[in-house]
Amino acid sequence: QVQLLESGGGMVQPGGSLSLSCAASGSIVKLNNMSWYRQAPGKQRELVATFTGGTTSYADSAKGRFTISRDNAKNAVYLQMNSLKPEDTAVYYCNTPSRMYSWGQGTQVTVSS
Repeated sequence: QVQLLESGGGMVQPGGSLSLSCAASGSIVKLNNMSWYRQAPGKQRELVATFTGGTTSYADSAKGRFTISRDNAKNAVYLQMNSLKPEDTAVYYCNTPSRMYSWGQGTQVTVSS
């Protein structure tokens, strides 16, 4: 069974940066096509960024500030988040674009002064 493990969250002031990581354990799975999602309190989970077929795509709210990348050697996916805003506060999750795997615990990102 595949387990997705997100890490790297924390508390940061507006304008700050965080780098999130996603790894898979429990089975041999290549994180080739992956997405980052987030869920803010009281809101539905939303797609933030996707890496697929060597290309990337972003939600409008993330364009120009977030960068999704992959490290084949480490079989990990990352989300570099810059110029963070209070509205970026959420629990961040990784999964495939089709949400193939069970959701991990996520990693909390809090942007507050």
